[in-house]
Amino acid sequence: MNAAERITALGGQYELDPDLRDTEQVPLLEPGGIHAFMLREVLPHAGDAWFVPESVKTGYEISFTRYFYKRKPLRTLEEIRADILALERGTEGLLEEIIGGTPQ
Repeated sequence: MNAAERITALGGQYELDPDLRDTEQVPLLEPGGIHAFMLREVLPHAGDAWFVPESVKTGYEISFTRYFYKRKPLRTLEEIRADILALERGTEGLLEEIIGGTPQ
């Protein structure tokens, strides 16, 4: 039985599939509201998608990173280069110790 036959058998109503339920976060000040968002973002990918207006919940999201994160200044290239050179000096001869001499 294809989708159209199932809808006809149900008296014109959709058969709900709970596995296909999804949620979206629509910007609060979306121009045109949820309907415009659906037309632009959802329906091109899922043409039979729909929503129940009574189930819409309004909430707010606060990005703590955006408002409270204090960025640390990046190290200069000279500082990074000095760290790499120090590591190279500290590991000189280490590979030779591990493998027991130079490979032939």
